[in-house]
Amino acid sequence: MAMIKEETAEPLITQSWFRFKALLGKLRSDVVELGSKVKKLGQEDPRRVIHSFKVGLAIALVSQIYYFEPLYQGFGVAAMWAVLTVVVIFEFTVGATLGKGINRGIATFLGGALGVGAHRLAGFSGERFEPIVLGLSVFLVAAVVTFLRFFPKMKARYDYGLMIFILTFSLICVSGYQDDEVLDMAHRRLSTILIGSTVAVLVCISICPVWAGDDLNTLLVSNLEKLADFLDEKDDEYTGFGAQYFNSSGSGQPEDVQAYKSVLNSKNTEESLVNFAKWEPRHGQFKYRHPWEQYLKIGGLTRQCANIIEALNAYLSCSNNQTAHEIRAKIQEPCTKISSESSHALKELALAMKTMTRPSTANSYIVNAGVAAQDLKSLLKTGLWLPETGLLEVIPTTTVASLLLDVVTCSEKIAESVNELASLAYFKNAGRRLSKQETLRPSPPIQEHHYLSTTAE
Repeated sequence: MAMIKEETAEPLITQSWFRFKALLGKLRSDVVELGSKVKKLGQEDPRRVIHSFKVGLAIALVSQIYYFEPLYQGFGVAAMWAVLTVVVIFEFTVGATLGKGINRGIATFLGGALGVGAHRLAGFSGERFEPIVLGLSVFLVAAVVTFLRFFPKMKARYDYGLMIFILTFSLICVSGYQDDEVLDMAHRRLSTILIGSTVAVLVCISICPVWAGDDLNTLLVSNLEKLADFLDEKDDEYTGFGAQYFNSSGSGQPEDVQAYKSVLNSKNTEESLVNFAKWEPRHGQFKYRHPWEQYLKIGGLTRQCANIIEALNAYLSCSNNQTAHEIRAKIQEPCTKISSESSHALKELALAMKTMTRPSTANSYIVNAGVAAQDLKSLLKTGLWLPETGLLEVIPTTTVASLLLDVVTCSEKIAESVNELASLAYFKNAGRRLSKQETLRPSPPIQEHHYLSTTAE
């Protein structure tokens, strides 16, 4: 029996050892994978690493209130509001941090003042009716302010402040009922929140600031470049929509050309950046009262053009075998011209926004695209039918031609909006002509999830 037990124990020990080695191998691979993900995350946008250090520094600074006895005696347990304020309002961009800080400071002051007033007023009603008056006050204020949060303009800029106003007013009213030092409590909370907000804003601005206005401008420039890359060549790597559609090469498009798809989902990021940029002080070439709303107009037109390009891309991938080459050859020259000239126009507009100079040559490209569009319309009116072709073979080609005409119209609208922005923002006149390499140099990618800010206490 003893020998049988020994023989049974050996396989169990061997199996346990192999399982342990497999577990170690899996753990090692998970650690390596995590390290590669962390490295990739930092390399995509090094500002993330700097932002993390900035948040840590700000929290370390305000936490000194707890560590120094004289400061702690002055604020007491209310010092936690300073730490909590930094954690809540410190955002990736200066505009988002300033917006939350100002909202929180003003909302805390107004909510505390109104709460103290409601507490004093309830005191005149007698001990019996005081809780009833306080309860009605909390109900009315919370209901009215919550309803105000449904107004689009209020929600866009002051939603966080309105929420903090409700919270502060309710806390002062409720806790003040059992605490006679309600005024001192409101004063300490307001003071610690102001300290936390000030530290967060100063650290955010003074150490490698990230401006929402700069990122908004870069995002729109990048979106225009993505549309232009789809329509025309890019460093001789891509032959453009016109050449690829009419040559029917059948080769797939590079992934960077397909990058225009990200333009379709950029609306929320643009709106967030515009909202944050309105809070920012003057910096660089962005002056006070900068026409931020004009960026939303340009972004909407850019997405409209991206939708047209999405339809063109569908025909590029599925219409090669459905349309007679003879029919497409009839409209090849004007279509290729439209694609090329529109691409150059979009690149010039992107360059003008990147350098914040008035677009000088974009109008000439728009005019050339318009002339090609008139030629294409004339060809469509004369008819594309051949004796041996049917209606179903003509429809894809005419649809592509119609979409290219829409691209010209959309490019004209984008040019008008960029020119309007140049006038409103007082763009400088174009100076030295940039080289082709500088013109085509892509803008750095914008990580959109930075700006989808969450609201928390």
